[in-house]
Amino acid sequence: MSALDTDAVPHASSAASGGDPFIEQPVAYDAILLAGFGGPEGQDDVIPFLRNVTRGRGIPDERLEEVAHHYRHFGGVSPINGQNRALKTALEAELAARSIDLPVYWGNRNWAPYLEDAVAEAVAHGDTTLLAFATSAYSSFSSCRQYREDFARVLDGTEYDGVVTIDKIRPFYDHPGFVQSFVAGVHDAVAEMLAEGVPADAVQVLFSTHSIPATDAVRSGPRDVDWGEGGAYAAQHQAVSAWVMDRVAQLLPEASAVPWQLVYQSRSGPATQAWLEPDVCDVIGELAARGRQAVIVVPVGFMSDHMEVLWDLDTEAKEAAEGAGLRFARTPTPGVSPSFVAGIVDLIQERLEGRPAADRAHITDVGGAFDVCRPGCCENVRAGFKRAAAGIAP
Repeated sequence: MSALDTDAVPHASSAASGGDPFIEQPVAYDAILLAGFGGPEGQDDVIPFLRNVTRGRGIPDERLEEVAHHYRHFGGVSPINGQNRALKTALEAELAARSIDLPVYWGNRNWAPYLEDAVAEAVAHGDTTLLAFATSAYSSFSSCRQYREDFARVLDGTEYDGVVTIDKIRPFYDHPGFVQSFVAGVHDAVAEMLAEGVPADAVQVLFSTHSIPATDAVRSGPRDVDWGEGGAYAAQHQAVSAWVMDRVAQLLPEASAVPWQLVYQSRSGPATQAWLEPDVCDVIGELAARGRQAVIVVPVGFMSDHMEVLWDLDTEAKEAAEGAGLRFARTPTPGVSPSFVAGIVDLIQERLEGRPAADRAHITDVGGAFDVCRPGCCENVRAGFKRAAAGIAP
């Protein structure tokens, strides 16, 4: 796709509208749009929130209540909104420290404040050329394209159509700022296990991420690349996990003998539908038979300690480890660590200055992290292609 092919990308800035994969020219953005998933903030919010998450799938409230108990266990409050408030504050401080005069507007896909609210607030302040940072690092329908579809939904046929543009920061799975927290966490957890007398080959590291339907996984990332089983989603996680373990071994040579693997969690589909495996708790249940004495779970697919971390890992995975007689540790997510916040602003600066792709920070060579998503990227097999901002149709 040539930059001469105008209007190839819905709701894009003039620089991105031609569809080039990397925007290597400066763009004068008015503001940052922090796009979150959203979460309930009280017991009365839980079922309405879950209805939003599963909209269009016809799931009855009785089945939603099976998931609702995770939230109810924590008073009906998901930590994710509080974490995004903290991230917004941290981003504003880092932008100011670098003399970047851009406001940050925060909106969610599934709960207040909604993306619609954030766009309306931006327009009210005269900010119409927006650069979105979606709070998910990897390539897949749920972690990238669904955000882009929601950007288009908010603008299509509204008073903002043709007025507001929304570009999106590239998937940041292998940006050093994102990955550094995992290196530090694994290093410290392995060092502690070794100090407690656990042999290195008896410590198992499990890199955990959200499972997705296998049909979505194979369609994740650009379609013109052979990603192998699990598509770009699995390939990106595998590459990051391998890099983290290699880096830890450089810092702590004994860690080179520590085995590791990628596992999945939080599947929610019917038993008849194939999702990425193996499940983290299933693997933990097998570790004692492999001679393991301890397990370190690394939430490599997650940006902050939201419900899938607090419940699926800190509760269920920990209980599985206790049941198997294993020592258990869970490493931190990036959250609002200084390296991660600085990394986000680095990603913003890439687009402000039109930094050439060859000069952009990354720790793997897996690829797929485009400024403008490619045609057919991250298809949702069940729903088909919908209009999506920040990418070439379909």
